[in-house]
Amino acid sequence: MAANGSNGSGKQPPQPSPLRFSKFFQSNMRILVTGGAGFIGSHLVDRLMENEKNEVIVVDNFFTGSKDNLRKWIGHPRFELIRHDVTEQLLVEVDQIYHLACPASPIFYKYNPVKTIKTNVIGTLNMLGLAKRVGARILLTSTSEVYGDPLVHPQPETYWGNVNPIGVRSCYDEGKRVAETLMFDYHRQHGIEIRIARIFNTYGPRMNIDDGRVVSNFIAQAIRGEPLTVQLPGTQTRSFCYVSDMVDGLIRLMEGENTGPINIGNPGEFTMTELAETVKELINPEVEIKMVENTPDDPRQRKPDITKAKELLGWEPKVKLRDGLPLMEDDFRLRLGVAKKN
Repeated sequence: MAANGSNGSGKQPPQPSPLRFSKFFQSNMRILVTGGAGFIGSHLVDRLMENEKNEVIVVDNFFTGSKDNLRKWIGHPRFELIRHDVTEQLLVEVDQIYHLACPASPIFYKYNPVKTIKTNVIGTLNMLGLAKRVGARILLTSTSEVYGDPLVHPQPETYWGNVNPIGVRSCYDEGKRVAETLMFDYHRQHGIEIRIARIFNTYGPRMNIDDGRVVSNFIAQAIRGEPLTVQLPGTQTRSFCYVSDMVDGLIRLMEGENTGPINIGNPGEFTMTELAETVKELINPEVEIKMVENTPDDPRQRKPDITKAKELLGWEPKVKLRDGLPLMEDDFRLRLGVAKKN
């Protein structure tokens, strides 16, 4: 995809605050992270806060996020935490917006599908309105779910997807597709600087322990000594990206000159049975693997084509699954209160 001002818009981005250009005022970069108390959001905040030129504002309604994920920054002079729901208007002065707010686990988005689609549609509209008012650049974390149950493998950004518009997952899948539409409409109509990341399965410390996603399920089950529940047939595939690689990709996309959408994920592909066997080997060789019924509209295969990320962002994942899983195990053991056996 072309860079800003492309796609027939011809519009110039809105101007940032005049203070930006004042020679007497050396401002920090003010960055808003919606959903910043969540799993990926909190790791992104950690990385952004490492740069002393950044001031970070986190907005979260704590539906799936946790203050605990941000505890080391609370009270820091460059950090601000606001309890706020993005479906309501927000008035702040910022230079960049990382828009991550949305439940990303089937357990949470099926629990409240209307809230999920509102977050994707109204929340994204509100953040685009904010970006327009203050001249901020905005990055949307979209999802590999926009490809649905793909008929093309691996999935390039040019693939339009195969999505059920009325299924139990549609609030998330279609919600993110609409969010992408809104981003490009604001870009073309108003010249807003946009970035769209299509993120694939991500894992690491701070994932919700019982969020229904396969890596956290298997690790929690292995630590508790419970059977690892693999949904039938077990041959469906996923690609797993460690959270530090994901954060690196998001920042590179934000700082670069391309609108996207760009796939950010790990092209290493594993069947669910292979993943279960790896978790069993690394964490608890004594647990059994049990097959259970599948959920509706579960994609059979998922693997990103990351050619664009390599060429345009100079990005590719570094952390292998076998190296990332033990880092996540330590965090889960701490939170579950289960020590490692010697």
